[in-house]
Amino acid sequence: MLLLIILQFPPTIHGQVLPTHNLSRRRPLRLPGPRSAMMEAPTQDEVLLPRGLRSETLPRHVAVVMDGHARWARARGLPTADGHEAMRRSLKKMVQLSCACGIPMLTAFAFSHENLGRPKAEVDYLMAMFERLICDSVSEFLREGVRLLVIGDSAQRPDSLNRAAKEAEEATSYNSRLLLQLLICYSGRWDIIQACKELAQKVKGNLLSLEDIDESLLASNLKTSQANEFSYPDLIIRTSGEQRLSNFLLWQCAYSEIFFSDAMWPDFGEAEYLQALRSFQTRDRRFGVRK
Repeated sequence: MLLLIILQFPPTIHGQVLPTHNLSRRRPLRLPGPRSAMMEAPTQDEVLLPRGLRSETLPRHVAVVMDGHARWARARGLPTADGHEAMRRSLKKMVQLSCACGIPMLTAFAFSHENLGRPKAEVDYLMAMFERLICDSVSEFLREGVRLLVIGDSAQRPDSLNRAAKEAEEATSYNSRLLLQLLICYSGRWDIIQACKELAQKVKGNLLSLEDIDESLLASNLKTSQANEFSYPDLIIRTSGEQRLSNFLLWQCAYSEIFFSDAMWPDFGEAEYLQALRSFQTRDRRFGVRK
């Protein structure tokens, strides 16, 4: 898989040459088989949870801000691109752990709208990496029952990445074990604004009145609304020691529990994920109502 490279010289990040291995021709995607052939979500009796976790109090939707992979690479004297590649491996591990725990939805913040302000070579490399990640994962997603949705401002993404995302979404559309939302060129403010524009356009076309607009209607026009009842994350995890949301799911996180981890994203593995899940199970979620 290859994002067309316009420059005649190897791309660099901060003066470092980026590796272009495995960025060759994009692999064809497998089409889905009959619905009966897709892996369904396991029942609670089929899920064997690690000690200390209770199925009845696990989050249904976990969202993660994958942060710190560039700093992780610099701390080890590695090229920034190595940190980005480590991001892929950690995301794959988190998908596997979520499936193993029976968590039905995972949202990963891969690239923010603000990240478009980074050097062009880095942005181009990341877009190619996301395309490769999507294409290389389809077979595994089909095997493991993972459905993929790619959310974000598609106008800011390369056409080849958008095509790969659409094909992967169609190929995995019948899977129901885990819904994975990959947010690329996304921001919470952008999501709210585009939803407001859609509603305004309907009002302008006399398809909707102002009195019809409420929280539920606006929420249904957010790009993450395809997740239906799982649209609102129960648990948000932020890695690398930073303690902010960074424009992530601003509408959807109104009552999310937040867990901050000091681990850089490439070091965020099974132990750290289980720690976050156990922390979630100690929270008293009242949603503004006094019990």
